[in-house]
Amino acid sequence: MPIPIISEGLFEGFDSVPYLPTVLKTVPALLLVYLLKRYFGGAVNKSERLMRSKVVMITGGTSGVGASVARELAQRGAQVILLTQHPPSDPFLAEYIEDLRATTNNELVYAEQVDLSSLHSIRLFATKWVDNAPPRRLDMIILCAATMTPPRSKPEVTKDGLEASWGINYLANFHLLSILSPALRAQPPDRDVRVIFGTCSSYMGGNIDQKVKKQKYASTNVYGTSKLALMVFAQAFQKHLEAYKRPDSQPNNTRVVLADPGWSRTPGMRRWLTAGSLWGLFFYLIMWPFWWLVLKSPDQGAQSFLLAAMEADLGRGAGGRMIKECRDIAYVRPEIKDDNAAKDLWALSEKQIETLEKEGAIKRTQEKKEKEKREKTEKATTDGGLQSENRADQSRKAGSRRSRKAA
Repeated sequence: MPIPIISEGLFEGFDSVPYLPTVLKTVPALLLVYLLKRYFGGAVNKSERLMRSKVVMITGGTSGVGASVARELAQRGAQVILLTQHPPSDPFLAEYIEDLRATTNNELVYAEQVDLSSLHSIRLFATKWVDNAPPRRLDMIILCAATMTPPRSKPEVTKDGLEASWGINYLANFHLLSILSPALRAQPPDRDVRVIFGTCSSYMGGNIDQKVKKQKYASTNVYGTSKLALMVFAQAFQKHLEAYKRPDSQPNNTRVVLADPGWSRTPGMRRWLTAGSLWGLFFYLIMWPFWWLVLKSPDQGAQSFLLAAMEADLGRGAGGRMIKECRDIAYVRPEIKDDNAAKDLWALSEKQIETLEKEGAIKRTQEKKEKEKREKTEKATTDGGLQSENRADQSRKAGSRRSRKAA
């Protein structure tokens, strides 16, 4: 009991209390670790909002920060549509969705196949969504998916031949929202509609001027450039929505919000820290206490996204605000709000998509013809073999009859 220990320390000296020096040395260290963890863990979303009847579309919702966002919104009653590169029939994805439904007590969790590394896959999904009549309800699009190539690794490319960071982090989102914009504009005027972009502080080192001027990807900080381009597009997309004149003469009701989750222990971050190698993974495991201390957990990284999705004030006023550590912050790069930079980037993006989709259509046509040719050849070979067998059977049967007659 603490009272006898305190009395013994007061009357007989604190040196007589067992392990007291060790405790006095350990407690400050533990307190310091606790304070550092609280500091690096970041702010907590204090916005309370029920999301029942809300239809939320999420990219990257099966791992990392996106999974935490999807789980929290599902717990609040939202209908969550996960855009994944795997078909809904995939056993691992089906198990993940069933587990998410069970843990959140929400059956309104679905998955749609959208491969962000393929412009054709994006168009197939988005056009199917937009062509629905009457227009489907869509309250929110949250763009959490991103990729980051580890240092000293071979550059990765998408199915369209683009550098992966540029293709997935920026151009895929541009293509998706460009097609889905009619679905956003068709929502009733009294509905709070939001598009939330996931960004990162590495945008400060990006350079989209080289991208626009040279018409190709030319930047040392490929990830930062893709995030900077995404932020420029976010501002341009808000103006694009506001320029639309609704048939009911009501003002635009869609708000663009940018959310920075901070550095978190996501699979992408772990892959980058380990440089995609076994030796890197070994050192990562050795230094795991340090990463645990300075990096946020996925749940902590999701707090800014949740505030951007739930804070009532963000659904009113001007769009294009940026949230970090659950508060508004200003942009560091001036070109984010530069109309000329946005115009040039938009034109480049449309040109890239048009060129790549034409090349992809030609490639798919050639593959289809080659497939039909192979099937025809295989069928001819199979039919020829069957005909040969039939002739052989007929010859054997004819020979048997001659033999019987001769006998």
